[in-house]
Amino acid sequence: MSEEVLATVRASAPRRWIGVGMLALLGGMLVYLALATPPQTIFWQVFLLVMGVGSLVLADATRRATERAIELTAQGLRDTSGELLAAIDDIERVNRGTFAMKPSNGFVVILQSSGTRSWHPGLWWRLGKRVGIGGVTPAAQTKFMAQTLEALMAERG
Repeated sequence: MSEEVLATVRASAPRRWIGVGMLALLGGMLVYLALATPPQTIFWQVFLLVMGVGSLVLADATRRATERAIELTAQGLRDTSGELLAAIDDIERVNRGTFAMKPSNGFVVILQSSGTRSWHPGLWWRLGKRVGIGGVTPAAQTKFMAQTLEALMAERG
């Protein structure tokens, strides 16, 4: 694959570790609270344990997902693992408005056809015809990628 990369979105190390650290801290605190000072009913103790373990699992998923980056080529958006997020020919529009349902510091790509559901916390997600790019990514990188993607779509006609 010797395609020219037009734009790249990568989570910066401080943002990445702050996001992962906050989730891990929350998970650790919930597990500690459930075990050190158990509530009077077993329901609440189980609830705290499930939420704590869930936060720890989410922290690890975020850590693994943000090791990757998203690249924009003339063919489309792809993950550095090689997974194609959206082909240029399949993109209907890019939505990066203030009130759009989009990730933090990111944008949403509306596709013409549905794809398989996928979620890489802090980096990107796909649900039906929507692909969200952003999360713990810098706003300048996602803005540049969205503008470049809009220019590619304008060239396409």
